[in-house]
Amino acid sequence: MSDIFKADSVPVLAQGYRFQWEPAQDCNVLLYPEGMVKLSPTAGEILKRINDKKQTVADLIAELKVAFDGADLDDDVYAFLEEAHGNSWIRAE
Repeated sequence: MSDIFKADSVPVLAQGYRFQWEPAQDCNVLLYPEGMVKLSPTAGEILKRINDKKQTVADLIAELKVAFDGADLDDDVYAFLEEAHGNSWIRAE
C-alpha cells in the first residue's frame, strides 16, 4: 500500500500529459508540453490501463494479474504509482 494511493483510489493522468505508442521510439511514451518521457514496458502496461479507463487501483492490479498469469505485483504497482505521482504524471481521484 502507498501513502497516496489506496486500493479504492482511482489514478488518472495529470492534466497536460498524453499517453501513446511512439513508433519512432519503439515504446510507449508520455507527451507533455516540454517534452516526452520514454516508458519502460512495465510502466507502459500500467499507464495504458490508467489511460484506457477509470478504475480503482485494486481493479488495475487485478487486471494486470490476469494479463501476467497471476504474478504477485501489488507492491511493484504501488511503487510505480508513487513514482509516477512524484513525477507529476498522475494524480489520485
